This record gives sequence, structure tokens and C-alpha cells, in this order.
Amino acid sequence: MSLNTHCLPLLFTLISLSCCFSTGSYIEDPFRVGFRHGRAYHRPTSYHSYFRTFDHVHNKRNYRNPYSANRFDYDAKVRGPTTPKIVNVDDFGTKANGADDSQAFEQAWKYACSSSQGATMVVPKQKIYRLKPINFSGPCKSPLILQIYGTIKATEDHSDYEDGGRRWLFFDKVQNLRVEGGGTIDGSGRTWWEKSCKINEALPCKEAPTAVTFNECTNVRVSSLQITNAQQMHLTFQQCVNVDAFNLQVKAPGNSPNTDGIHVTGTQNININNCVIGTGDDCISIVSGSKNVHATGITCGPGHGISIGSLGAGNSAAFVSNVIVNKATLSGTSNGVRIKTWQGSAVQVSDVLYQNIRGTSASGVAMKFDCSQSVPCRGIYLQNVALRAEEDDNTQASCSNVRLSYTGDVSPPCSSQN
Repeated sequence: MSLNTHCLPLLFTLISLSCCFSTGSYIEDPFRVGFRHGRAYHRPTSYHSYFRTFDHVHNKRNYRNPYSANRFDYDAKVRGPTTPKIVNVDDFGTKANGADDSQAFEQAWKYACSSSQGATMVVPKQKIYRLKPINFSGPCKSPLILQIYGTIKATEDHSDYEDGGRRWLFFDKVQNLRVEGGGTIDGSGRTWWEKSCKINEALPCKEAPTAVTFNECTNVRVSSLQITNAQQMHLTFQQCVNVDAFNLQVKAPGNSPNTDGIHVTGTQNININNCVIGTGDDCISIVSGSKNVHATGITCGPGHGISIGSLGAGNSAAFVSNVIVNKATLSGTSNGVRIKTWQGSAVQVSDVLYQNIRGTSASGVAMKFDCSQSVPCRGIYLQNVALRAEEDDNTQASCSNVRLSYTGDVSPPCSSQN
């Protein structure tokens, strides 16, 4: 009897450990970069349908996203008999004196990208490098880190951009990439804003370059940077998979035209965390083809707010699904949170959670959900949202063709949900 008494606790402990580490409950870190093998671990292509739990969310004080960005681990170092190459752009002939340093950056990138042992490309601090449009093309032979300690600044001659597809820094088809360092990316946007038809209606409307674009990239982390004064949009992720963007400061004057902070298009599995964004357009804009988008800890303003859309222009098909916006502070935005779709097209917006959002709106409409009459927005959830007008209490929510659910305190409520 004494032996059984002592062994039973051990048996229960072993059973518990077995349950904890069974294949049904263990979630592998899907986004760790395996530098030793020159690749990232496989990441599931679809998320657990966490929106199924929203039917019971009123029983919980604060729903927690089970796929939070904390699961990402980019601190793995290069291991093995070799160490990553350190590629300093100054070793390729930069001047950092106001002259064009584009060629040196291109050569440094090609050298780093061709390394089979991993590489860190370094932009030294306390220097300003002037660059024309550059394509940082992949795929690279191994994971690559771009450490920006100094300042990268765009050239101001508009003729430099005529052959670049209206883009400046363009990362194309790169896998397992980290861009970080605490430095600054400056788009020198003022000369572009002055020639915008939104500033001067007598001028023709022309597109301006996007400052930083990640195109068809996989396993990307962008962190700890200042991105300022973009020619048009500041930071765009298009057709990317597995993205982590955090600790970013994105800034431009409130009257700078079309200067979206972070633009997400056709991108899946993206976390945007702890970013301070103030521009002349949307702080975050999410458009067609985007899925599993999580924005947490966002400070937004000035700007238009956090937007889904516009979607379905020109009768085009469009979809956005599985979006979480959590712990956002909005200050003087023209629209706090909004969904905008065009009428008469095949547009689907579904499973969107706005949670723990506070702040002020510069207009009387703090929330705007303007969805398609033919395909209403569905599965839109509001939990603990409080937005008010900056100057008075006459704040309202405009809601058309949307199926909403509320939990917690939500203000202003929708007057109608047609």
C-alpha cells in the first residue's frame, strides 16, 4: 500500500506530460529561421479557425489571439563550422557625402545574397547614403540580415524613378530576410507631395514611388526602424507569406497625400506589432487577397485610421479574411476604423475582430463599415471599442450591409446595420 501511494503521483505526472507533448496539443514554432540549414522551418498554410470561438467570447473578458506574434523567434544565430559574412557597404565604395551610392549598395547586396554561409549586410551609423531606385533581388543562397544603423535617403530627381515602376527600395522574391538596426529610411517625399494633384488641383494626377516594398517574399522580419517622409506609401507587403513587422516608427506630415503607413496586399500570415504610425493617409491599409492579418499595439495618428479596402473597384473580385486589430490607440484620425467596398462586385470581407481600441476621431464618423449590398461583410466583431470626436461628443458609426456582433463596451454603436 505504501508503494502504491508513492507511485500514483508519479504515474499522474507522466500521464500529464504525455498529454502536454502529444501531437494534438503541441504547436511547432512555424517561423523560426534555420540558419544552419539555410532555410526556414515549414509553416502551416492555414490557421486554426479561431473565429469559431467568438460565439462564446462574451464569457471572456479579453479574447487572446492564439497566433500572437510572440511565437516568432528570430534570435537564432548562425551555427556550425562557418560564421556569417559581414558585408559592409562602405567596403564597396560608398561616399556618404550626398552623391549617389546606389551602385555600392547593389554590389554589396549581390555579394551578401550569393553567400552560402549566411550574411549580414551593414549600413554604418552616423552616415547618410543617397540612393536611386534599387532592386534587392532574390532568392539568396542563405538567410540574410540587413542591418541599417545609419540613414538611407532617396534621391530627389524625379527622372531617377521613370524606369523603376514607381518604386524606390524593392525587395523581390527574398526568403528568410531580416531588416533591422534602428536606423532611418527617408523617402525625401516633399518634392513629390508638392506636385500631387491632391495638393494642387491644377496638376495632373500621377503615381509617386512607394518607399519600401517587399514583393513575393517569404519569412520576413522588419523591425526597429524609422521610415519617414515617403514619396507615397511608406511600407508595402505584396504577395508575401509569413511576415513580422514590429517596433517601427512610420512618420510623415498629416497633409502629405497618399502616404499610407503600412500597406498589405495579397499577403498571408502577417503580424504588425508595437508600431507608431502617423501619416497623411491610412496608418494601416489592408486590401485584396490578404488573410490572417494581426495588428497589435498600434499607435495611429494623424492619418485616416486603420482600413480594410477599398475593395472591388472596377467590378473586380476581392477578398479579405481573418483580421485582428487589438490594442490600438487612435489620435485625431479622420476615420478610426473602416471597411470600404465598392458596390456590384464579388467582394468578400469576413472574420474581422476589432478589440481594445481607444482614441479620438477628427471627423464625426469614428467607425465606418461600408460593405457591398450583394455580398455583405460578415463575421465582424467589436469588443471594447471606445472612439469619440476630438472636439465634441457627437460621434457616430456608419454601417451599411454588415453583420456585426458586439461584446463589452462599444462606442459609438452602429445606428443601423442594413
